[in-house]
Order: sequence, then C-alpha cells, then structure tokens
Amino acid sequence: MLADSTHALRVLETSHPPTIYIPPAEVRLSLLTANDAGPTWCEFKGEARYMDAIVAGQRAHAFAWSYAAPTAGYEALRHHVAFYPGRLDAAWLDDERVQAQPGDFYGGWITDDLVGPFKGPPGTRGW
Repeated sequence: MLADSTHALRVLETSHPPTIYIPPAEVRLSLLTANDAGPTWCEFKGEARYMDAIVAGQRAHAFAWSYAAPTAGYEALRHHVAFYPGRLDAAWLDDERVQAQPGDFYGGWITDDLVGPFKGPPGTRGW
C-alpha cells in the first residue's frame, strides 16, 4: 500500500472529477523517487514535480505529483501527494473503488456519485 489517509484533501476544478491530495505523513515516501522528466506548471497551483514509484524492483514512471511551493490560495497542498488512480493497481475512497479519469493528463478520481462529462478523453482537453 502506497498511502492510507484520513486527512486527504479533495480538490475540485472545472470539468474535472476531484483530485485527492494525501499528506506526506500518510504516504510511504520510501517507495517514491523524483521523476527526471521535469516539472509542469498549473496556472492555479504552481509548479508540480512528479514522482516515480519503485515497488518490488519495478519502476512506474510519473505515478504521483506534489507542489513544494504552491501559489497563494493553495498553500494547504504543500508537499501533499496526488496519485494518478489509473496508474495504481487500485485506489479507494472509503469502501468504494475509484475509477480513473479518462486520458493520461489529468488525475481525477471518479466515484459512483459523480456525473460527467469530464475532461480527459480525446477531444476534450480544450473545453
């Protein structure tokens, strides 16, 4: 298990299912390592740095991301870790298994109580 949290933050953005940010104290950081692909920039939250997971000798690239110095208004996300649910064996919110947001750009967590459409599939990145 990479993380187990009772203090995760749920962040909502327009046209996206929520992204879950987990406090670093509730993440097995020993299984994560810096990704060498470089950062990306979110117009709201600032610079995101990506992490790879190394489990049983296997490396999974760009598995998670974090904001070391988020912009004003997003300070609560500092050093929290967000995971792409589609790159995990399974992701859960309480007793419900999460569905990954379609596509490979966004990291939204879809549960049965959410209704789309959501950005992610081909042709939806620009709306």
